[in-house]
Amino acid sequence: MRIRATVAAVTGALALSALAVPAAQAAGGSSYGKDDVQKAAAAAQAASGKTAFTGATPAADGVPYPLNVTFSAVKINNGKPIVAGTSGHVSVPVTYKVTHEAGFDLSAPDVFLDVEIYRGTAYDSPANLLWGDDWPTCTATSSTVASCKGTIDVYPGQELNNVDATSWKAGGYVIDFNDQLGVDIDDIDWSKVGYAEQDKLATTKLQRLSKLTVNASPEPVKKGKTITVTGKLSRANWDDNKYHGYAAQPVKLQFRKKNSSTYTTLKTIKTSSTGTLKTTVKASADGYFRYSFAGTSTTPAVNAAGDFVDVK
Repeated sequence: MRIRATVAAVTGALALSALAVPAAQAAGGSSYGKDDVQKAAAAAQAASGKTAFTGATPAADGVPYPLNVTFSAVKINNGKPIVAGTSGHVSVPVTYKVTHEAGFDLSAPDVFLDVEIYRGTAYDSPANLLWGDDWPTCTATSSTVASCKGTIDVYPGQELNNVDATSWKAGGYVIDFNDQLGVDIDDIDWSKVGYAEQDKLATTKLQRLSKLTVNASPEPVKKGKTITVTGKLSRANWDDNKYHGYAAQPVKLQFRKKNSSTYTTLKTIKTSSTGTLKTTVKASADGYFRYSFAGTSTTPAVNAAGDFVDVK
């Protein structure tokens, strides 16, 4: 199980401890712990004079110098929402460009960068923050531009609550530790550490996974007789890590004939207070019944698998 630190709760002293461990090559896909570097980035941010980190104050031995590095063309999950259930692991791609001064080495062993997503009003004071398990890999496309690929890794059972089903923004940081990696915490000279941060790089949505069932009966049935179609619409609840019925939602009952590939909408009904569905139709031909839900801002669209009914 991973343990993630919420940036807003990291103190400067705790964050500084991340600097006393060995480094590895970040931009080239390092195995260096992202949690620790993220804490150190929080400390660098605090040392720069920002106040979003509880208990963090500017370092006594100077402040980080600004890096001339910017992020652009950030795309999260290929522009699609991130959909998560109640457990397991969801990993989605993140791609972006990094522009820097000629001569600045993104692949240096003491340079680390990442793009993360956050919920809240600003990157330096997030209500929740998510990032990837591994460091991004960056490939130089010129002396000043690199193309980077990474991930956002989501563990809904550990990291999400229902309030997180909303719009999120992306932020990025670059930190260059130079010769301060491995230096005793009390002796760190922040003026030798470079730092850059950029907010509101892109947006994405987190959505609660939906499920939809259908059952048409009786099977078989005589032509002209009544068919009862039941089902249930449910979605992930990130507060208790269970699935609950999605109440008062419009759902379409659709039908496709046995030798057709196209569904036709017969009617639209609403789910009950527990997410259940029930309606009736007259049997007319062999074919498949299904329910179809168009989705909401917090919940993705879903179609039930078709249930075949043999009409005699």
